[in-house]
Amino acid sequence: MNGFTASELNELRNQFPALHQSIYGKPLIYLDNAATTQKPQLVIDRITKYYTFENCNIHRGVHYLSQEATAAYEDVRAKVAGFIHAAKSEEVIFTRGTTESINLIASSFGKLLFETGDSVLITGMEHHSNLVPWQQLCKNHNGELLVAELDERGEVSMEQYGKLLEQKPKLVAITHISNALGTVNPIKEMIAMAHANDIPVLIDGAQSVAHMRIDVQELDCDFFVFSGHKMYGPMGVGVLYGKQKWLEQMPPWQFGGEMVDQVSLHETTFNQLPFKFEAGTPNVAGVLGLGAAIDFLQQTDLEKIGLHEMIILNYALEKLKSIPGIRIIGNAAERAGVISFVVEGTHPSDIGTLLDKMGVAVRTGHHCAQPVMTHFNVPGTVRASFAAYNSLAEADIFVEAVQKAVNMLC
Repeated sequence: MNGFTASELNELRNQFPALHQSIYGKPLIYLDNAATTQKPQLVIDRITKYYTFENCNIHRGVHYLSQEATAAYEDVRAKVAGFIHAAKSEEVIFTRGTTESINLIASSFGKLLFETGDSVLITGMEHHSNLVPWQQLCKNHNGELLVAELDERGEVSMEQYGKLLEQKPKLVAITHISNALGTVNPIKEMIAMAHANDIPVLIDGAQSVAHMRIDVQELDCDFFVFSGHKMYGPMGVGVLYGKQKWLEQMPPWQFGGEMVDQVSLHETTFNQLPFKFEAGTPNVAGVLGLGAAIDFLQQTDLEKIGLHEMIILNYALEKLKSIPGIRIIGNAAERAGVISFVVEGTHPSDIGTLLDKMGVAVRTGHHCAQPVMTHFNVPGTVRASFAAYNSLAEADIFVEAVQKAVNMLC
């Protein structure tokens, strides 16, 4: 399979209104996709349709609008289950995003299994969202946060990972793809190793779900979490997938309407899955927009998207390496989506500011992964991250802009 043809890419780009604008008189080159992707028109239209014609609270109404909105909402739950190949839609919990999904598990799973002195195992490349909740859980139980460290390529030491599993942590929580480095972890192997020690595994899929096919049953992960806004969907909506056996045991983490079954002044019984974990009025428009984003990804072909992005990434990476003073941060054998770099003698934010004036949008800083920056002894990086709608021509403009910025600052 090849990447997109010129006509296919042009047709795809035409679905994204935000791409067709100028910044400081320059065509926008949007390379901040690891932070959030732009939205195709069908996502925008789906949200608009809901608020224009279907606006209603769900699950509790007998009138037409409520029935229609409820059916549409639950159809998306089934669509998500199919998209990630979950065994059943009851294993799909809607949240505000990856961060809330992880905090839900840390709170609820922590109450279920955590005891004084217990530990959680993570890697040295985790986003703060998959680090701080576990750090705090361990502190609250006088436990230990175990960390499989990185090597100089930005890869996890699998030997150390295996040894840490022998300490029997209560949970392994690891990212699929590093948002700061682009490293693709061998999660299937890591899950199998953990399960051989009877340890459940959570996968942070925020950076992978829009770039490759996900099959949670094939991976055999216990939990998989992701956000809508990194996969061409709306902000403020995300997914927690959990195996039914865990979700049924885990207590609710928020209380209120919808997540209850029977309530008296002195006693409450809780709703069945998935509603037990969805207290209060949900983000109905966001969920419907997420469903439209899944439609976009499936219509466009995820495998083709992934290949297209890798062609652009490798092309831009090789061109960047030819610029004197550039240091690429992270050089994993398996990588996706992201180029992180620093320029000798400059601060990342200075490079990012100059690129912005040339119409090129990148992210600078520590990318909510400060331990990664500490490991590589840098204050932060310039990060270019790619999506389905980026092109080789944009990669050329990006590299030329970096060269100009380096010439101005060095």
